[in-house]
Amino acid sequence: MTRGVLASAVVAGSSGLVKTATGQPSVPVNDEQLKQGIKLPQLYAASEQSAGALPLPYSPKHRVGIAVVGLGHLSIGQILPAFGSAKRVRLAGLVSGDPAKAVALATLYGVPAKSVYNYENYEAMRENPDIDAVYVVLPNSLHAEYTIRAAQAGKHVLCEKLMATNPQECEKMIAACKTADRRLMIAYRIQYEPYNRIVQSYVREQKLGRVGFIESVNTQNQGDPDQWRQKRALAGGGSLPDVGLYCLNTTRFLLGEEPHEVSATIYSKPNDPRFREVEETVLWQMLFPSGALASCASSYGLHESRRYRVYGDTGWLGMDPAFSYQNLRTEMSQAQGEIENRGRLNLASKNQFALEMDRFGECVQANRTPYTPGEEGLQDHRLMEAIYESANSGKPVRLKVAEVGQLDQFRGSRPKD
Repeated sequence: MTRGVLASAVVAGSSGLVKTATGQPSVPVNDEQLKQGIKLPQLYAASEQSAGALPLPYSPKHRVGIAVVGLGHLSIGQILPAFGSAKRVRLAGLVSGDPAKAVALATLYGVPAKSVYNYENYEAMRENPDIDAVYVVLPNSLHAEYTIRAAQAGKHVLCEKLMATNPQECEKMIAACKTADRRLMIAYRIQYEPYNRIVQSYVREQKLGRVGFIESVNTQNQGDPDQWRQKRALAGGGSLPDVGLYCLNTTRFLLGEEPHEVSATIYSKPNDPRFREVEETVLWQMLFPSGALASCASSYGLHESRRYRVYGDTGWLGMDPAFSYQNLRTEMSQAQGEIENRGRLNLASKNQFALEMDRFGECVQANRTPYTPGEEGLQDHRLMEAIYESANSGKPVRLKVAEVGQLDQFRGSRPKD
């Protein structure tokens, strides 16, 4: 096809657009009209797996501008690249205490110099209309301070988990954002990830029958004993609030219930410099009002394993890995007469951080309470305090919960898809 013929085909395929005097289509007035003008023929028959809707973003002026606060491993390795896959948000600023690193990353990602800040002039973002929100990716002990400062500067906040280092800090973060009328979302990416959401639907719709047991494990073998995660003052704890949080929060997410009893045991290898201040391994159980029981384990001293399995009376469904950034896999089993049906669910790969940030952007634009608001992070802190209490006392800890059937009491608006 020649260039002239191709140009004619493009114009012909854009018949929904208003044409100017030159015969060329004019720019539609909004993003939805723009997207209506982008159509492609169906490649495969209806019998084949669908690729889903075209991954079309909103135009830059209609995306939420986010400044990333803290430029460590997670930000550089995962979050900054994820903006390239996001539809509703854009990278609008950087905050770092390392000027050389901040300038280098700003140059690589096209962030203007006026939108690069340090921790002293952080509040100057108030005067920057390009920045609508911040994504706090700092050591846990700094989450409360930089969330509160951002809210007071008029910015919405997406905060990495662990939300803070104690429930009192969580309460202050929630109060500050409410006072400023800013949205606060905790970055529980698993609750926005498609595979985990499908497992949740199987549980909630009782496709596995009545769920009676969930087992969940998240372990990794820590290295440098001087990293901030090994310092109690910075991290708030060891394996439980870091990797064990996935087991705790995901179990609550799947069931929608809150446990009314927890019991726990903690063990750390003696004389290991990694565990001078924080715990190594935590094993805990949770009993839920419906009768479901969960057995969870986290460790900083074992080879990496990130999995869970949900057992119902008519089948089981699990993920291994379940909490990793990519390559998630499911496995399930159900009987049909003489046949034991085993299989996997296969979905198109999605960037978890892009999905999470897009949900945040949607809530900011619609003035909606996020699905994982500050109250969700606060509840996890209260449960972790009960787990530590049980481990220290050697006794189960009873908790007050809502009546059976009152699900998702700490969550906000459910994502549409």
